Formats: sequence, C-alpha cells, structure tokens
Amino acid sequence: MPLLEATNLRKSFAGRTVVDGVSLAVEKAEIVGLLGRNGAGKTTSFRMTIGMIEADDGRVVFDGRDVTGQPMYRHARLGMGYLSQEPSVFQRLTCEQNLLAILETRNLSRKERKRRAGELLARFGLTHKAKHLARTCSGGERRKLEIARSLVTDPRLILLDEPFSGVDPIAVEELQAELRRLCDQGIAFLITDHNVQQTLRVCDRAYIIDSGKVLAQGTPRELINDELVKRVYLGSLFRGDEFDEPLPRPEHAGA
Repeated sequence: MPLLEATNLRKSFAGRTVVDGVSLAVEKAEIVGLLGRNGAGKTTSFRMTIGMIEADDGRVVFDGRDVTGQPMYRHARLGMGYLSQEPSVFQRLTCEQNLLAILETRNLSRKERKRRAGELLARFGLTHKAKHLARTCSGGERRKLEIARSLVTDPRLILLDEPFSGVDPIAVEELQAELRRLCDQGIAFLITDHNVQQTLRVCDRAYIIDSGKVLAQGTPRELINDELVKRVYLGSLFRGDEFDEPLPRPEHAGA
C-alpha cells in the first residue's frame, strides 16, 4: 500500500475545471515529482493533497487513513510535513532558536531540545550559523534550515513546494543530496518545482500534469525519452543521459 495515494482529484474555480481526475501515489522512502507548465493544474493538485485546498471530488489516503477534506494540521499530526515556497523561517531568531522554537512542541527536557537542535544543525552543515540570525542565511541555507525544522516532528512524508527556487546551483546539489540521504533513512517526498532538470535529478518517479490531467508518469529516464512528454512539455531540454551520474554526497553526511 502506498504511503500517500490521491485518487481522481477534481477542482473547478468559477466554472473552469483546473484539475480533472488526477491520481498519484508516493511509496515509503520514495521521492516523487509533480511537474507541469504554468496553469496545468499541478499546484492545485499539490495543495489538495496536503489539505490546503479542498477537492470538489476525489480521495486522499495517507498511511491507510482517509484524510480527504481534512485541514493541514490534521495531516501534520499523522506525519505529513509541508514546506511552502515562501520563506517560513523566523527571520529575527537565530538558526538555533528557529529549531528550539519548534522543539518546544515536543515532550523533551531543555537539555534534550538543545542537543536535538545541535544534531539537526550539524546534519545540514549549519553549525557555524547556529548563533546567526536566520535573515542572514543564503537561499540554500534557509532551505536547509526549513527542512531541518520540518524534521522536528518526525514526518514520514514531506511535501516540498518549489524547494529549489532562489537557490544557487551548488546549494541545489547539496539539497538534492540531503533529500536522497533522508529518503535512504525512510522519509518520502513529493516535490513540485519549475526547475524541471533539478527536480527530475533527485526523483525516483514523476508525474507530468497537463490540462488538469496526468499526461504521463514514470522514472526520469522514461519521461525524458517519452515522445509525447517531449512534444507537450519538455521539448529538447534533455540529452537523455543526465541521470547517469549519482548525486554527490554531502560533506557532513556522517553528522
């Protein structure tokens, strides 16, 4: 049984059908992409899955539980995390304080919270930023801090909205490597991003949404060699051998 399964999602706005029968699934410890042109319906599908938008029809099941129509906080309590495209760090707190603030929600002693915050900072190579205000972080550092915060609640699935937006190429590679490492540790991800190359680079599978429907699904290699996908969405963007090289491991992988 998939960890997350959305079936036949439908949504209309002002009489215009935006999503028309989208179905998708994410297995445990799998990274799945949700891609499509602007206006294709991918963002609406993504937000219905997380509970941000209520579907007109369809069903969302997470870890065997029907969560259709339930608000985001209920999804979160079940182990579904979400990172928005917009910056969500507390700008006037230090990076360490950002983590400690979320750790306050856990039944831990002050010493344990401090230790856990230190572990998360080390995991993402942010120890040197611990006492720095979050507003001083680069785009890549901010994203790492946001992902680190999301791990405080021990999610089994994290939905990432435009995780590579505003992030420099080197930091994107570091983020990709971190996502793969977290996936190896059992966490699943559903990613939507306009950066097609970087999203497919980190995904096990992806769905291509077009005109509110699933145009195609498959591994990155299958999709970039699919003639329909190339004609409708990818064009000549790929050579076909982009995914032969493994992602680099982060230098702090042993942290």
